[in-house]
Amino acid sequence: MRHAVPTGFPEGFLWGGAVAANQLEGAFDEGGKGLSIADFNEYTANVPLSKKYNGEMTSTFIQEAIEHPENHVFPKRWGIDFYHTFEDDLRLLGKDGLGLKTFRTSIMWARIFPDGDDAEPCEEGLAFYDRLIDCMIANGIEPMITMSHYEMPIALALKYKGWYSRELIDLFERYAKVLLDRYHDRVKLWIPVNQINLVSVESFNHLGVCEDKVDNVLEARYQAVHNELVACGRVARYAHENYPDVMIGCMNCGGPTYPATSNPKDNLANTLHNQMSFYYYTDILLRGTYPAYALRFFEDNGYNIEFGEHDLEDIANTADFMSFSYYYSRVCDWETFRSGRGDRTNPDLPANPWGWGIDPEGLRNALNLYYDRYQRPIYITECGIGAFDKVEDGMVHDPYRVDYFRAHIEQLREAIRDGVDVRGFYSWGPIDLVSCSSSEMTKRYGFIYVDRDDYGRGTQARLEKDSFAWYRHVIDTNGAEL
Repeated sequence: MRHAVPTGFPEGFLWGGAVAANQLEGAFDEGGKGLSIADFNEYTANVPLSKKYNGEMTSTFIQEAIEHPENHVFPKRWGIDFYHTFEDDLRLLGKDGLGLKTFRTSIMWARIFPDGDDAEPCEEGLAFYDRLIDCMIANGIEPMITMSHYEMPIALALKYKGWYSRELIDLFERYAKVLLDRYHDRVKLWIPVNQINLVSVESFNHLGVCEDKVDNVLEARYQAVHNELVACGRVARYAHENYPDVMIGCMNCGGPTYPATSNPKDNLANTLHNQMSFYYYTDILLRGTYPAYALRFFEDNGYNIEFGEHDLEDIANTADFMSFSYYYSRVCDWETFRSGRGDRTNPDLPANPWGWGIDPEGLRNALNLYYDRYQRPIYITECGIGAFDKVEDGMVHDPYRVDYFRAHIEQLREAIRDGVDVRGFYSWGPIDLVSCSSSEMTKRYGFIYVDRDDYGRGTQARLEKDSFAWYRHVIDTNGAEL
């Protein structure tokens, strides 16, 4: 008997949107919250767009910024004031507005444990997320929660060495247990760590390792992410033992790269690059074993990665689903790989102003590669395009955003026809928010415009862009009409 090939999106497919607490909540010094890593992401004008990203950080800079915040611009400290406006914003995003079926956000670690190692969690912070989650559900939105999305309490980077210190494993496990115990009845989809493979350009932002507190930053990154992987295994074990209806996921940034040419050296470089840039993390989180190629990589580079006595037992507790963000694709060649730069932009692709190559077919390719490897359900937990939107006569016309999403959703549908078990698609930033990589409002992703600039000026008024009605129709037709 032949099985029919799917013709469209399955019933109950989760059409959603994704944000991060640190990029929209604001209220950085309210509700008992401590300072977080994101509170030190500085906006700098007059920097080339392609060079705007979160690089390494020193403890000296952090201390100076704590003592003299007036010398800096930290837009994530005010975001779009979602902390105070979430009820109105969720009505605009939910069943009576954009129609989102699901919404992914993060819980600000520093709102729950302001210093990370506090004796007790902050009840005011927990109560805020009670209200936020209840409001999502009231608006017909299923929550997906990320436990750690670049929101580590800054005290853990200063008192310890971020994830480089094994103390973080126990501290994160305790934090995760508090969240699961409190919200498991309403939140069934969880991601412990956002984009766990993105340790090269977001190493401090992600891992909280100050470069002046370690001897070898490159080695420290891999020790830190090893500790993080162990913690994820512990979180999965706790959830499975106590809340069997909860699903724990893992999340990568992007999909595997392409070889730049048909040259065998480029193909080998691409394989080696993908192993340590993409598969290393998900092989551990979804297969539960340490891959031999990673051990060789550590040996070849002279990295001494310390394993705890029970680390391999902890990582044997695997996640239930795979997720990844997808914005662009890149290519790898032998020379770029051997130089240590890893991959590079694809010259055959058009790009947005920040140099991110637009490649809808790359989404289908990534979905097939991940599903072939792991055979686990997949959620695309971020996808979108940053652009310079303009308000003209009280409206925002953004056909480029519609074109981007239409092309990517078409390829998503093709992947489902290929047999990939995709369960949800989350547009990144369905409402404008502060950019992660460049800490600017100018780079806009949303279907909803927010009147705020890079310096926090503006009315904060919300305005539906042309793409709002288009995405609402996609959701209403379950992707049948694009």
